[in-house]
This record gives sequence, C-alpha cells and structure tokens, in this order.
Amino acid sequence: MEGESGKGNCLAWAARDPSGILSPYQFDRRAVGSNDVALKIKYCGVCYADVVWTRNLHNDSLYPVVPGHEITGVVTEVGSNVTQFKVGDHVGVGTYVNSCRDCEMCNTFLEIHCKKNVYTFNGIDYDGTVTKGGYSSNIVVHDRYCFKIPDEYPLEFAAPLLCAGITVYKPMMHHKMNQPGKSLGVVGLGGLGHMAVKFGKAFGLNVTVFSTSESKRDEAINILGAEKFVISSDTQQMQEMEGKLDFIVDTAAGNHPFDPYLNTLKVHGIMVLVAFPGEIKFSPRSLNVGARTFAGSITGGTKDTQSMLEYCAAQKIYPKIELIKIDYINEALERMIKRDVKYRFVIDIENSFK
Repeated sequence: MEGESGKGNCLAWAARDPSGILSPYQFDRRAVGSNDVALKIKYCGVCYADVVWTRNLHNDSLYPVVPGHEITGVVTEVGSNVTQFKVGDHVGVGTYVNSCRDCEMCNTFLEIHCKKNVYTFNGIDYDGTVTKGGYSSNIVVHDRYCFKIPDEYPLEFAAPLLCAGITVYKPMMHHKMNQPGKSLGVVGLGGLGHMAVKFGKAFGLNVTVFSTSESKRDEAINILGAEKFVISSDTQQMQEMEGKLDFIVDTAAGNHPFDPYLNTLKVHGIMVLVAFPGEIKFSPRSLNVGARTFAGSITGGTKDTQSMLEYCAAQKIYPKIELIKIDYINEALERMIKRDVKYRFVIDIENSFK
C-alpha cells in the first residue's frame, strides 16, 4: 500500500502535483533480491533535478515524486550474490539505479549513456515500478549501482559528489584537464562550479572563476583558492582574458552568450558544457579560429564515480554544504532556485525520520 496515511516500510517526503510542495509520505521498498544492496539512508544532497521533477518542468513527472539522487548511507542487508559489499559498509547511490548491463555503454562502464538506463527517481524500473529517490529513510539497489565510500570520508560530504561532483570530474578527466600548470576557467559558482574549482586546484591548475555576481569574488579567491575572478558581463574584463585559458568548464544553467568564453581559450583549447541552458549559439569563427573544441557532458559511469570518491578521500576534497532537516526542504528548494546556498544543501535524513 502507498499513501500518506498508509503503511509502508519506507518513510519519505513526496510531491503530489506540479506545485512541487513536498510533504510526508510512506511506501514500500522492494524486497532485497540476490544482487541487491539495502541501505539505511543517512544523507541526501539536493540537486536542481529535484526542482525539475517535483514541479513537472519536463512534463513527464510521475506523481507522487520522491526526489533525491545524491544518496549516502550504511548497508543493512545484501543479497546472496553480492560479494563487494557487506553489512555496515558506507555506500552511496547516484543518479541512476539500473541499465541493460549488456550494451556497449554498459560493457565499458558508461552506464549513464545506456539507452535503457533507469534514473534513481521518477524513472520506470525494469519491473514496471516508478523509482523513488533519497528523500527517504532507506533504499534497495542492484549492487552495480552502489558505490563504496572510503570509511574516513564523511557521508554528509560524500552526498553531493554523487551528482555535482561526478558531473564535473568526469569531463575534466576525459578531456585530460588534470595537467598541473595549465589554466582552467569555471563558469558559474554554484554546486557544480565550486566542485570544478576544487578539482582544478587539486589537479594543480591555475583557476579563473567567471561569474555575473561581484559578491562571489571573496569566496572564489579567498576561500576556494581561485587565482582570478572575472565579471562575465564586463566586456572589457572578458576581452582581457582572450587566448588565456587551456580549458573551461561551463556550469551555468541560465541562457548566456558563448562566444566571449570560447574566445578566452588558447589554440586547441577545450570548453565543456555540463548544464542545460535554453539554447546554445555561437559563431563558427569562435570555434574554428583557434581550432577549439566545444563539448557536452552529463554525469559519469560507475567506474569513474568510484574513482572520484577514492580521489576525493585521498586528496581531502570536500564540497561546501549547508545541512538541513527534511522539514525545511520546501524552503531549501526555493532558496536553491534563487541561488541562495553555498553551495549544496544536504538533508540529514537519519535525524529527520526519528
């Protein structure tokens, strides 16, 4: 049985309609299968995707929607075939919980690009049920889509790595942006952007932050350690950056011009877009003159995600978070829309459902 008053082995918060307002909800998680891992959720990061599907912005929301795809917790049970996890392990679950496991993408650990992949919430799983995410007390997932979090790495900081972190880490590694001494531009300083700065610094890059907000200068330079801060709406500042950068990671979701950023790249420079602005428009000259590359990327596969978690633990890279309880989530989503968070909300699930 599912419903607000009903029974169910999982406590959660759900949106029932496009207002996106979340409130308490109960439902049943599936029994643990032979390849499954059950975990008690401790923390869940808050991503803009949670706004998109609670408010039906893509016209495909399957209500009730239980959002959340930056999940960390502790293993409570494993299936009979599971060998890589045991009860008590610290684990994470990211943006997807299933895929065909038999295509070229799955066979090369790029499961996010499998045409039959299943998202962690608001997806249709292989048994026909609608997936429900991490704004909940527990979850059951196939062990392939579960990640081991190093014991010394705090679970509340690990949560944002499972979407925001991997979304910038994957293209940075793919395009070989981990070359000490090279220069990196980061467009936007939100949940993804601040992680791109942190990875850039860990890789030994010279980092420039582009933002429309002067108020972010102090944070970018004095706290995150960027070498330079540029107001992207200032034409003169942008012109002074022309031909200076090896790489750019663009995390800005709002509509913005692309030519000024492409022109800051050196010959053979690479710009990667990881957000979804309404349109992409630039002059072919900005690309062809300088033989530049403009690329897109979403999140990463299982192998890359595990590698990133281990790298963050080894390098002591921690997202900047604001910890909240679940009963603050409606206010938190409104604040996130207004970009009033530094830089990722994380829900303290364990203490929210006591």
